Amino acid sequence: MRYFFSSGEASGELTAVALAREVVRLDPQASFEGIGAARMREAGFTLWREHAGWASMGPFEAIPRIPKLLRACWATAKHIAQVKPDLVVLIDFGAFHVRLANELRGKYGYTGPILHVFPPATWLDSEAAARAVAANAIAVTAFEHQRDFYSALGLPIQYFGHPLVARYERRAARPAPPSDGGCVALLPGSRTSELRHHIPRLIDAYRCLREQRPNVRAVAAAADAHAERRLRDAIARSGEPIAIVRGIDAALADADAAWVASGTAVLETVLSGVPAAVLYVNAPILVAYGRRVYPGKYIALPNIVMDRAIVPEFLQDDATPRRLADAMEAILRDPSVQYAAFSELRERLGPADALERCARFAVDVAKRQAA
Repeated sequence: MRYFFSSGEASGELTAVALAREVVRLDPQASFEGIGAARMREAGFTLWREHAGWASMGPFEAIPRIPKLLRACWATAKHIAQVKPDLVVLIDFGAFHVRLANELRGKYGYTGPILHVFPPATWLDSEAAARAVAANAIAVTAFEHQRDFYSALGLPIQYFGHPLVARYERRAARPAPPSDGGCVALLPGSRTSELRHHIPRLIDAYRCLREQRPNVRAVAAAADAHAERRLRDAIARSGEPIAIVRGIDAALADADAAWVASGTAVLETVLSGVPAAVLYVNAPILVAYGRRVYPGKYIALPNIVMDRAIVPEFLQDDATPRRLADAMEAILRDPSVQYAAFSELRERLGPADALERCARFAVDVAKRQAA
């Protein structure tokens, strides 16, 4: 069968690749087209569009991107209506994908099945967002909280657990590294604004940490070629001995702990069994907007799910190099504090076979369409 997957940024692409690989186990002749980047291309997708430069934080960053995204949305809706895949899978990136589904149904009368994985407003309890998704797609959530919210509104929704739980096998807990050493990963994020704000702070935090641990090593993760260039230039100017690798998995492979920009990468890090300290810095106007629309206590997904701080968070002015270094020193000195919460987090995220069950549901829906 033929599948069209659409992702708007790196975290959605990660889910798209993981889900497609599981689909192939159930549907060996499956073919995949979609919107993504290098990961999806390497996984065998034919890319209809690349999503480079699409992601933004808040309306002020999004406004300049709107014309480009609208053109991509209209062109994609027309293309899907013409090629008629057996299943369309929209992953996260709510504003774009809700509009895309609406275009498909309203303008083109498209009747094929559409799944919206990670539908928008998971932690905002937005009735308007939930109804907008349910009007045109089958919502597939990774969180019990969102399942219960949709159900309370009488809206259909599928829940299997978080698909990334199966992708990451938690490594055995490590003892504390030597008091003068260890290895830390630097995960600054993938968006341009994240790289601009986070890379200098993380390099300075590593410099501070080396004052306490002169033999500590560092490995920075580049999400793509753009991030790699930004990292290489900043590290060269700093003179700090920081290695650069491509992707989170490579950065975490030998890390005792990690500094991580808030986002899906935090969940990937913790599910891998690597203790973490979380940072997030952005333009003050965007942070003020975010605080108005999201009243929650935490921003790191593990903390939101657990409703307590299992990883320390450092936001805006609190994310100073010294505070980040002190938090990392505490983690390296006693990583057992975080290890104790990792098992409970996995249980909260649902069953270990969530990815397989989600893929089976997708294949079943596609089969019904193809019949």
